[in-house]
Amino acid sequence: MIAQRQVMRFAAQLRTQAQRRLASTEHAGENAFVRERRHVKEHAKGTTELWRKISLYTVPPALILASLNAYNLWNEHWEHWSHMPPLEERVEYPYQNIRTRNYQWGDGDKTLFWNDKVNYHNKDKEA
Repeated sequence: MIAQRQVMRFAAQLRTQAQRRLASTEHAGENAFVRERRHVKEHAKGTTELWRKISLYTVPPALILASLNAYNLWNEHWEHWSHMPPLEERVEYPYQNIRTRNYQWGDGDKTLFWNDKVNYHNKDKEA
């Protein structure tokens, strides 16, 4: 009986140790989950640093170049307009400025996006 009791105690000790091992960390305090989380953090740190460098060193020069390009295209566009005949001398085709009724704003002839530099409508002139 004493031997049986000792065997039972030994089995209980083994069981508790096995249960503790399943719920605790490995010998060095690092299991697969901890290693994976550390790897994810290191990867995130490197990726964050990469995007920070991209944001600081490539975006501002790209914005400056795009702005210069837009400015040059804008100036070329208005230079082209300066060579065109005056608005009053241009041909008005029948499909341009069709008015079935007056607009509710202004003099009733100009659209909401009317620009006096590029839009012209002579009510007296019929094509």
